[in-house]
Amino acid sequence: MHLLAATPGTISDGTEAVDPGQSPADLVVISAADNELVLLAEARAALGAEAPSLRLTSLKHLAHPMSVDLHIADCAARSRLVVARVLGGTAYWRYGVEQYAARLAEAGVPLALLPGDDRPDEELKRLSSVDPADWEALRAFLVEGGPANAAGFLRWARAMIEGAPRPAPAVPLARAGLYWPGAAPESVADLARRWPEGAPVAAIVFYRALVAGGGTAPVDALIEALLARGVAPLPVFVASLKEPASAAELTALLAEAAPEVVVNLTSFATGTPDGGGAPNPLAGPAAGGAPVLQGLLAASTAEAWRDSSAGLSGRDIAMNVALPEVDGRIITRAIGFKGEARRDEATECTLARWEAEPGRAAFLAELAARWARLRRTPRAGRRIALVLANYPNRDGRLANGVGLDTPEATALVLRRLAAEGYRVSDPPADGAALMARLLAGPTNWLPDRHRRRGGVTLPLADYLDHWNALPEAVRAAVEARWGPPEADPFFEPGETDCGRFRLSVVEFGNVVVGIQPARGYNIDPKDTYHSPDLVPPHGYLAFYAWLERVFAAHAVVHMGKHGNLEWLPGKGVALSENCFPEAALGPMPHVYPFIVNDPGEGTQAKRRAQAVIIDHLTPPLTRAESYGPLRDLEALVDEYYEAAGVDPRRVERLRREILSLAAA
Repeated sequence: MHLLAATPGTISDGTEAVDPGQSPADLVVISAADNELVLLAEARAALGAEAPSLRLTSLKHLAHPMSVDLHIADCAARSRLVVARVLGGTAYWRYGVEQYAARLAEAGVPLALLPGDDRPDEELKRLSSVDPADWEALRAFLVEGGPANAAGFLRWARAMIEGAPRPAPAVPLARAGLYWPGAAPESVADLARRWPEGAPVAAIVFYRALVAGGGTAPVDALIEALLARGVAPLPVFVASLKEPASAAELTALLAEAAPEVVVNLTSFATGTPDGGGAPNPLAGPAAGGAPVLQGLLAASTAEAWRDSSAGLSGRDIAMNVALPEVDGRIITRAIGFKGEARRDEATECTLARWEAEPGRAAFLAELAARWARLRRTPRAGRRIALVLANYPNRDGRLANGVGLDTPEATALVLRRLAAEGYRVSDPPADGAALMARLLAGPTNWLPDRHRRRGGVTLPLADYLDHWNALPEAVRAAVEARWGPPEADPFFEPGETDCGRFRLSVVEFGNVVVGIQPARGYNIDPKDTYHSPDLVPPHGYLAFYAWLERVFAAHAVVHMGKHGNLEWLPGKGVALSENCFPEAALGPMPHVYPFIVNDPGEGTQAKRRAQAVIIDHLTPPLTRAESYGPLRDLEALVDEYYEAAGVDPRRVERLRREILSLAAA
């Protein structure tokens, strides 16, 4: 049979055998948790000669019966102590449990079968051959976790092997608590000494397992990025958001710190689609209504993510995107990945550590900072951009959100914002008045665009500042498809300067209404609207650059489906800096009123443009009737059909009436 080499971070489905290729040692540890394997390897290196010789094996590589047989024969049966953490219990690894128990008993090698989580497992305890007190002690070291307990685990195992007195037991690690790199904060007040004075607080919620397994590099990178933006990080680890003790501690810390925004790095959801499930501490009164941003920790490598058009694996999407969406979290970026596998010769195991992606952590930190700024800014000072879709790109299809009277809804939003304390100058009385203002200026309709005045302008020099800050890959793709900025139909040459972009925006004080640019020009808009590879032209990028750099928007609101930002080229989720939705919008708070019966397209905006979807109902249904002269014409045609072949004189009279009415 063909054998595969063992590689960490991969999951074997048992269809192919994997040869761990390990020699015997004093101690063999089998675990499904990469973090735990890394932690034990680091503890062995730190202890030096005090540690027993050690072999580490991933349970994922022992799914095939032949893999089990090889490992027992070559390594386990010739070692002095074997400890296996069986994730899911005997039912999930029956062949392995049975074979290790039987064959190690024959070889006289002590075996400790431990549960892979923190719940006791009496069946595994019964099948183990070590003393029950040793079984409980070994389990406690690994359940509590952390560097000190990893070292304690190795010391205890050596004492068992040598028949020596047992060392100190495991040191408990709290189920939930505060974290800081290189420190052990005891309270929020202790943590606050490290914060910028008066800074908004951003809570970071992540799994206790990252602390226990030494996998906090992504969290550390996010803390550093938040501090660089003048935001005060409140890192809190939890065993699970569903665990009552963890939820209670998190709730108390949130109530004390009063965060402006929460960044959540845990997986799954606390609730269910029907509104059931455990209470969600991130949505409770203690969180104070803070927006919850979902940061992603991906089980793949960063290299695999960069090469993937999907962005994440199906498993990562399910755990870290789809289920968290049930709790209403704002999907952002992947800030951590499993590192490339590296062979540790001392343990004869290839190890994969959690590694941070600093650029993605910076994006998430900037997005969190902007949400905090939005919440802290008084309503009169908030600057909001309302963007209207235009598909296809004719003036007759302007502001055509699906299932929404977008002109009237936008006019209503403007008046409501004014009533709520936002600085809105001269809001339109109704949708017709708004449309008149928009149509008086430039739109996406190109034939007479050059004759229309109004709108706003972005000088070429300002655009080039923005353009040159974009990634090289983005600039190269745009130039290859559309040429230089001066070739864009939104661009106007200058008589005394370098020219400018004229953009479809109407200003109402601190609120503006803009027409979303087309994805291109001299193309078929229907065929290219959802194109996965058509990059936007310069005028498109200039529109969003004006919103951020000139208008200084606190938030962008796309008014109704059918926008095109979420369909720009790039990854499906966990976008990189080279993905065009990010190149256009950036780390901007984004709100998107969207028709409730199209969650599929709304999902694209959530996952690719960090959108908060605000559902609106479908329009009320009624019979589609004719009206006015069309109703009279329809009646004459029906009468003509009934008279045909029966009354020729009546048919002739009806024919004349139909033609006369049609010509009127």
